[in-house]
Amino acid sequence: MSKKYIADIVPINDEFIGTKAHGQAEFIEDGNNLHIKIEMFDTPANTQHWEHFHGFPDGKDAQIATMVQDINHDGLVDLPETEAVSGTTMVPFDNAPHEMNIPNDNYPVSDAQGHFAYEIDVPLDELQKKFKSVFGTDDLELDKRIIYVHGVSQDLKLPDTVAGVVGSYDAHVTLPIATGKIKVAD
Repeated sequence: MSKKYIADIVPINDEFIGTKAHGQAEFIEDGNNLHIKIEMFDTPANTQHWEHFHGFPDGKDAQIATMVQDINHDGLVDLPETEAVSGTTMVPFDNAPHEMNIPNDNYPVSDAQGHFAYEIDVPLDELQKKFKSVFGTDDLELDKRIIYVHGVSQDLKLPDTVAGVVGSYDAHVTLPIATGKIKVAD
C-alpha cells in the first residue's frame, strides 16, 4: 500500500528577491520506491535551485520559517535563521537523493521564465540506510519535514549580514526562496 504526501510551496524572502517562487511537491512511498515530484514557478530565472527537506533528527515537528526568524533584522531569512523552527538540512532533491550529498551542482536549473520541474524515483532502502547513518533513525517522517527551495542570481546584491556559506557555495546559492510543510495527502 502506498503513502502519499504533498506540500504547497510558498514564497519566502520574496519582497527582497523580486519574485514570488511557488509550486507543489508530491512524495509517494510505494514498496521500496520513493517517487518525488516538485514543480516550481516564478523562481529567479536561469538559476540553479538547491532544494531539500529539512527537519529535526529527534522527530520534533518542523515548522516553516517566517520573517519572525530574521533575528539580525536585515530583511531576509537566511539558511542559519531557519534552523530554530525548521531544523537541519536532511535530504537533497538532486540527481541522487539517497546519497545525501548536499553541496553539489546537480540540482534543477530554472528556465528563462523561472520554471522548473523535478521528478525522480529513489530506492527507499538506500535512502533509509544513509539517513540512519547520518541521523540515527531510518524513519524519514515526511509529515514532520519542511521543504526549502534555495537560490538567487549571483547578480543580486545581498546584505553582508546574510549567512549561509556551505563549502565553496555562498549565500546566493543557499538563500531560501520558497518553503512548504509536507503533509499526508487526503
